[in-house]
Amino acid sequence: MNINQSENISDVLIIGGGPAGLFAAFYGGMREMSVKLIDSLPQPGGQLMALYPEKYIYDVAGYPKILAKDLVHQLEEQAYQFDPEMCLEENVQNVEKLGEQLFKITTTKAIHYARTVVITSGAGAFQPRRLKHETAHKYEGKNLFYSITDLNAHEGQRVCISGGGDSAVDWALMLSEIAAETTLVHRRNQFRAHEHSINQLKETNVQIKTPMAVDELIGTEDHLESVVLKETKGEHSENLEIDSLIVNHGFLSSLGAIKEWGLEIEKNAIVVNQKMETNISGIYAAGDITTYDGKVKLIATGFGEAPTAISQAKHYIDPDTRVQPPHSTRVLGGE
Repeated sequence: MNINQSENISDVLIIGGGPAGLFAAFYGGMREMSVKLIDSLPQPGGQLMALYPEKYIYDVAGYPKILAKDLVHQLEEQAYQFDPEMCLEENVQNVEKLGEQLFKITTTKAIHYARTVVITSGAGAFQPRRLKHETAHKYEGKNLFYSITDLNAHEGQRVCISGGGDSAVDWALMLSEIAAETTLVHRRNQFRAHEHSINQLKETNVQIKTPMAVDELIGTEDHLESVVLKETKGEHSENLEIDSLIVNHGFLSSLGAIKEWGLEIEKNAIVVNQKMETNISGIYAAGDITTYDGKVKLIATGFGEAPTAISQAKHYIDPDTRVQPPHSTRVLGGE
């Protein structure tokens, strides 16, 4: 095989451009590695940009709260200091180990070569759990949505949110300040969101309807006008006039082609050790795609795992380098 070592082989190829992937790209630059990042979406940011750009993030150290899109922009600015090669709108089809420190990565657009691979693809390919109603498809993208990409589009509206997790509660909190009316519907009495968010919710003007679910959609051919809410274990129902319906019932995710790469998979996640090593030497993983005993899936967790994966990859390429690098204050101009 004729491969130009100096031009065509990256030190590390990162699969996934979400928060963990962007931070890994930055940290690869800090360790003076050549970095290539591949993502299937047209812009970096993963689910944060595809689904939650206008949602506040609360669990990143140093930020009491930050909009998802703003966090991604900060991560991009941080990573681009080192000019990583960004390959967007490419789906990775296969990762093949050709030898020690040589991987062939085949995508829908090209073939790439790298000495190490770091997988930071979040939950894999994802799509929202759609509302199970025979007429829902008529209103999707019109005034029935599965995410909020522009919060201001709902200003002054009567908004109904269906869901009981963090995103549903956070959206209700944010919309309570700009929507004319905000109603949160959940099929159980207990929400799955963080306790602090639930306590905040109870102090707002959001109408909470539990245990109820959206039972019927009423509208014209292309515009949803109201929803019928019905008790999940009872006969009571009520009609709610709305301007928009936001459904957040979670997402269906799939590892897709990753399952065929020979990696150890457990419950739709890649098994790693404390070094972020997979069962294939030279391939590492970080962020929500990983699993290990005691794993907590937070953005902040991925930010900790990414530099561990990068530092181990650096050491794999050059065993003479230290796994523990100098502190960043020394690297970026400190004493």
